[in-house]
Amino acid sequence: MAVPARTCGASRPGPARTAFLWHDRGPRPGPGAGRRVARPPRPLSLLLPPLLLLPLLAAPGASAYSFPQQHTMQHWARRLEQEIDGVMRIFGGVQQLREIYKDNRNLFEVQENEPQKLVEKVAGDIESLLDRKVQALKRLADAAENFQKAHRWQDNIKEEDIIYYDAKADAELDDPESEDVEKGSKASTLRLDFIEDSNFKNKVNYSYTAVQIPTDIYKGSTVILNELNWTEALENVFIENRRQDPTLLWQVFGSATGVTRYYPATPWRAPKKIDLYDVRRRPWYIQGASSPKDMVIIVDVSGSVSGLTLKLMKTSVCEMLDTLSDDDYVNVASFNEKAQPVSCFTHLVQANVRNKKVFKEAVQGMVAKGTTGYKAGFEYAFDQLQNSNITRANCNKMIMMFTDGGEDRVQDVFEKYNWPNRTVRVFTFSVGQHNYDVTPLQWMACANKGYYFEIPSIGAIRINTQEYLDVLGRPMVLAGKEAKQVQWTNVYEDALGLGLVVTGTLPVFNLTQDGPGEKKNQLILGVMGIDVALNDIKRLTPNYTLGANGYVFAIDLNGYVLLHPNLKPQTTNFREPVTLDFLDAELEDENKEEIRRSMIDGNKGHKQIRTLVKSLDERYIDEVMRNYTWVPIRSTNYSLGLVLPPYSTFYLQANLSDQILQVKYFEFLLPSSFESEGHVFIAPREYCKDLNASDNNTEFLKNFIELMEKVTPDSKQCNNFLLHNLILDTGITQQLVERVWRDQDLNTYSLLAVFAATDGGITRVFPNKAAEDWTENPEPFNASFYRRSLDNHGYVFKPPHQDALLRPLELENDTVGILVSTAVELSLGGRTLRPAVVGVKLDLEAWAEKFKVLASNRTHQDQPQKQCGPSSHCEMDCDVNNEVRVPLTLAYSTPRHLLATPSPSLGQWVLTSHPDFTALPELRGTVPPYSTTGLPGSGEEGLGLSPSPSSSPFPISQDLLCVLIDDGGFLVLSNQNHQWDQVGRFFSEVDANLMLALYNNSFYTRKESYDYQAACAPQPPGNLGAAPRGIFVVSPGNAWPGDGRLGDLPTDDPPHLIEKLVVTWAQGQQWEPMPLSPLQPTIADFLNLAWWTSAAAWSLFQQLLYGLIYHSWFQAEPAEAEGNPEVRESSCVMKQTQYYFGSVNASYNAIIDCGNCSRLFHAQRLTNTNLLFVVAEKPLCSQCEAGRLLQKETHCILPAPPPAPPPAPRPLLAAASLTPHPCPADGPEQCELVQRPRYRRGPHICFDYNATEDTSDCGRGASFPPSLGVLVSLQLLLLLGLPPRPQPQVHAHASRRL
Repeated sequence: MAVPARTCGASRPGPARTAFLWHDRGPRPGPGAGRRVARPPRPLSLLLPPLLLLPLLAAPGASAYSFPQQHTMQHWARRLEQEIDGVMRIFGGVQQLREIYKDNRNLFEVQENEPQKLVEKVAGDIESLLDRKVQALKRLADAAENFQKAHRWQDNIKEEDIIYYDAKADAELDDPESEDVEKGSKASTLRLDFIEDSNFKNKVNYSYTAVQIPTDIYKGSTVILNELNWTEALENVFIENRRQDPTLLWQVFGSATGVTRYYPATPWRAPKKIDLYDVRRRPWYIQGASSPKDMVIIVDVSGSVSGLTLKLMKTSVCEMLDTLSDDDYVNVASFNEKAQPVSCFTHLVQANVRNKKVFKEAVQGMVAKGTTGYKAGFEYAFDQLQNSNITRANCNKMIMMFTDGGEDRVQDVFEKYNWPNRTVRVFTFSVGQHNYDVTPLQWMACANKGYYFEIPSIGAIRINTQEYLDVLGRPMVLAGKEAKQVQWTNVYEDALGLGLVVTGTLPVFNLTQDGPGEKKNQLILGVMGIDVALNDIKRLTPNYTLGANGYVFAIDLNGYVLLHPNLKPQTTNFREPVTLDFLDAELEDENKEEIRRSMIDGNKGHKQIRTLVKSLDERYIDEVMRNYTWVPIRSTNYSLGLVLPPYSTFYLQANLSDQILQVKYFEFLLPSSFESEGHVFIAPREYCKDLNASDNNTEFLKNFIELMEKVTPDSKQCNNFLLHNLILDTGITQQLVERVWRDQDLNTYSLLAVFAATDGGITRVFPNKAAEDWTENPEPFNASFYRRSLDNHGYVFKPPHQDALLRPLELENDTVGILVSTAVELSLGGRTLRPAVVGVKLDLEAWAEKFKVLASNRTHQDQPQKQCGPSSHCEMDCDVNNEVRVPLTLAYSTPRHLLATPSPSLGQWVLTSHPDFTALPELRGTVPPYSTTGLPGSGEEGLGLSPSPSSSPFPISQDLLCVLIDDGGFLVLSNQNHQWDQVGRFFSEVDANLMLALYNNSFYTRKESYDYQAACAPQPPGNLGAAPRGIFVVSPGNAWPGDGRLGDLPTDDPPHLIEKLVVTWAQGQQWEPMPLSPLQPTIADFLNLAWWTSAAAWSLFQQLLYGLIYHSWFQAEPAEAEGNPEVRESSCVMKQTQYYFGSVNASYNAIIDCGNCSRLFHAQRLTNTNLLFVVAEKPLCSQCEAGRLLQKETHCILPAPPPAPPPAPRPLLAAASLTPHPCPADGPEQCELVQRPRYRRGPHICFDYNATEDTSDCGRGASFPPSLGVLVSLQLLLLLGLPPRPQPQVHAHASRRL
């Protein structure tokens, strides 16, 4: 649309965010006339204390400048498109590379990926792999049951009678405080030699098994010694299994007594603190020991429950939650006179990691008050279990009640809800030390097929909160062979360092009978498990024939991924499974929901969909076509899927039978050829078994060359497909150098480099010296530019990655470049494929200058700018090289030189730093309208100004903002020199006002998602390192380095909270962070009554209290060493936001409507690129920048709010740990997500009932009293809220006598 001319007087004053502003004394006409008037700026004396005075400047002649017409800007856009296309045609070599492939057609074959056959083959291979593990599991389980049945119980067995390898022996021997060292009980422990085994990533001994016993179990108890005695016979079975299948990894028997015996033997990876590992709490054991559970936990919070008892209950509930897996459902409620949920969950929810975390945090808020009302608690629990309108396990149903005791048996409630079928088991827990009659609690458990436990102290919690699994295992044991079914677990972290694994589990039953004709035993002996590393499963999938964007994935019945290229947990906790949902591994949409449901149901299927994919560097979103094909993996809980883009239906397979040609092409890999042929990076793939890997590509290439001198590409120890394709692509890219690149002068078009990357693993960069600045991944399949070029048509620009928190780009020596790449598409016999990507690397500074010329009325850089006279009418353009700059000297405390640039269309002068003073921050400001006679004299109004006067009008050019932004919203080029070091940043960080307008006008669309695998650094509670703890409270009146004051903070705003930083005043209202020094109170503070009511006094009181409790006072704390588990990163949820092009494709003019601060802009997509060309007026003020778009990961640490101090005389600036853009601490709100549960299926069989079950054994309290010293110590630690220290072991549960 046509834009009316804007005259010199049509300025729009307003307060500037980073500029000085001298406003006019009267109103001015213009586009903002009649609208809300901008708030006048502060007096000059407040804005610039060091500045003494500044004169008024008169304006030169008034010329008429207008915003460019739409057809003008479209003309500029066409020039840009033609320039980019011309350079890529000449130097990219797309057409020439097509010809090279056709000329070498006899050296390769075109193979087809047939999705259905491919996915069925891979599923069959995985099934065969897992089936071998299943057979080994069955042999182990059968042998264990027979060994235990034949074993004779020994009451008088002694510790020295049992010889075994204690996996924790070495660690305990190194610990002088170990109980076993003090007792000298190592006589029965073997000392073994170990050898390094790459398969286990550990040192192992194949002749023995190892035994791990939990820290809180006494190794010398009769139960444990008998367990060690009969399980010793498993050693030979383990060894025989490995002989039959050498690929077996860890074989483990987890006993219900807590003993773990595993093969091969290896020392236990004991943590630096107390070892809390207990096999009965491992995900694989829980899944194998019982059927899925629907559990309601009710906690008595009546007034009698207080102090230690309430703490014990909270800890017990958290430990109980840890016995649940993703196949289980749970809810937690507290009760006194009435019952209510402790969290926001109003019904049973899946017991996944995030839901359990919500429960654990909510439980800590329980408060004891009121009277005990068992009826309210049980009615609430039964109502929860009878709710059939929600997703749940629909198998074992149970109520777990924690109380300190009571007299009511609530028989009427059981008669109403649970009798006579008794489908819900009731487990009761008497918590704390008291004199209440526990008979009612025992009766409740016995009358409802449950069990009664006592938890008198913290030492009894872990054992008694997991013993209920024995009761749930009864129907499974009584079902016999029907229940002997192998189950495969979720992905989790192996405790012995194997990495991510899945485990096949099989329960082991007690087959003994108490006597002839007696009922058989109902106890489960334990669970047998065999690990399968995910890497072993990945090796069965095709690696490089699917192309860079094709992949295989697998999910389980919960929808969690077993295999997926995006399964990359940055931190893992061996106590928790790795649960990444398929819809979180990819960007969720309706089509993927349907695919996921079909896979969970065990169906086959194929579907082509249009979907969004995230780039490898997580900065971009592309809309692409993908073909999904899936089949179930028989005899498992898994389903396998294959994803292929349409262009990956076919792939090249080299056929280099000519050995002379092999040698010829191989020579182009030698570094001696790089100077003439360009530098070659080779993908670090597993070309041969004996090839030594290295993260340094130069070293890896050296290792590769040395190996190739010993073997041939057809050697059996090598992957012939990978080697032949690598060598073929070496020769093909060399021909591109010979035909195109070598004869071209890159400097003519300001190019730093040209390059080509191929599916075969070659990246060739020309010239050789350009490789020094090449930072892309040498594996093309892991390079963002490569994968995006395949998915997008045309030229893909990739500016250098820049984080807003890092320093600006270094523009010295022309080392900063912008990648431009495009895919090479071949059509051979009607089959289309994209085997390579080519591109150029633009010199940033040179192309920024070229950009100015292309977006102006000039045809080349040396052509003079068209001058616009006083009475002329001119259109603004993007070339700003002819600005008039007038040097001024301002009277600071030290002389500082500025340049005043007249801007007639604005009616103002723009002040910038003198080039000779580059260390100064840029100072921008405007002055009132000036006259046509030039600048005023230096003595006007007595101000210290020394201008260079002129009596003639100034020829000038309007300063117009022109930028190129890519499809992710990142700055690629700008006509503003001061923005060159911001290339690669999200444009909202450069011009938030304009980026928001582009988004609001649908040039960009936003996509928000959550990364559930992120790692976050721990948030320290205050100062870091070894400095003394200080009080971080600063007020504007406090002493401050620099000019002596904090500056003028806005007093009408709430106190500003920042993280380890405060904002200091600087010239031009630029707020710069400076390290904050602790401000200790002075004597005057102590004598000031107002100070004692301030936040500083409260902070000091807190630290004194901390010192009294922890005996630390104000000592310096040593900085944590690197690698210390206490300071390592932990898993967290990060919110990600990406932007991509919206629906607007045409040229578009708009106005950013903001009263007197309104701005005109024009935006247009450049054809055949991923660029948006934007022309806009430069911003005059910042009052419209109410919102700022973000493009980065954010997470939120939610600290407990400190007590609010009484109002202080002045606002305080307190240090805190905050993020500027809050988001839920655990990603999307869990309370909302559980209302929309994702589809899942539990195991297809359930063992929760057997008519022959004997329920007479229903509890007799705790039967293993820990030592008095242990009990007192642990209770004191619990009261103080301190982390528990290692303590001597307590005896194992006596009910484990078999």
